[in-house]
Amino acid sequence: MKTLQFHYHMDIVFSEPVYNHTYTLKCLPQTTQTQEITECAVEVFPKGKMQESADSFGNRMLYGEAQEKQSCFSVDVTGMAKTGLYKQAAESDSERALYKYQTSLTSPGMQIQSLLGRLRKNSACSQKERIYSYMNAVYESMQYTKGVTSISTTAEEALSLGQGVCQDYAHILLSLCREEKIPARYVVGLLLGEGESHAWIEAFDGERWRGFDPTNNRLAEEDHIKISHGRDYRDCSINRGVFTGRATQRQTVLVRVTEV
Repeated sequence: MKTLQFHYHMDIVFSEPVYNHTYTLKCLPQTTQTQEITECAVEVFPKGKMQESADSFGNRMLYGEAQEKQSCFSVDVTGMAKTGLYKQAAESDSERALYKYQTSLTSPGMQIQSLLGRLRKNSACSQKERIYSYMNAVYESMQYTKGVTSISTTAEEALSLGQGVCQDYAHILLSLCREEKIPARYVVGLLLGEGESHAWIEAFDGERWRGFDPTNNRLAEEDHIKISHGRDYRDCSINRGVFTGRATQRQTVLVRVTEV
C-alpha cells in the first residue's frame, strides 16, 4: 500500500474571449476496491454554477457554466490517495457483460486478428496469464510516439502504425481481451511522477477486476490512481464543453503525483 499526493492541472487558453461556456469534467478520483481517496479538492476558474453528479458507469462528474466573457479556463484537482488496496465487491455477470463487446474504437481488423492468432498458439493456462501475455504482446508491438495518432484513432489503425500513446495501447489490449470474451474496460487516471493523465485497462481475470498498464507492461497497482472507467476513451474524456464565440483553443495538462 502507498499514500500518494496528487495534483491535476488543466489550462485552456482561447484565441479570443468566449462566453456562455458550459462544461463537463471527469477529473475527480473516487474510492474504489483498490484505492481510498482521503482528501480531494477542486478549483475551477472562472467560477460559476457547478454541480457534482455521476455518469452511467458510476464515475464522478462535475458540470457547470461560466456565462461571462473569458480568455482562459483552468481546473485544479488536489488530494491524497491510499493505493494498492483490495476489497471484494459484489458484482453480477450481467454487470460485467457490457465490457465484453467491442466499440468502434476497439473493433478488430486483420492486424489485431493476426496478432491474436499468434497468441492463441501459445495460450496460457489461466485467464490472468492470458491477459498478461496480451499485454506483453501489445508492449512489444508498439513504440510510444506522440503526435502520430489522435483521439479518433482506432485500435486497428494504431497497431498497423506500430506507434501511439497510452490511449492506443489501451484500445489494442481491450480489443484483444474482448475478442476472447474477457470483460475489459478503459481506465483514465494518474501515474506516480510528473507528466499528463494516463490510460490503462481493467480486465476481469476470473476472480476480480485487475489493472493492466500496457504502455509500461506492468500491473496498475500502487503507483496508479484511477479517475474513471468506461467502454473506451470516449466514455472517460476528462473535459467536454461548448461555448459561444469563434475562438480556437490550446489545452495543456500537468500532473504531479508524489509518494508521501
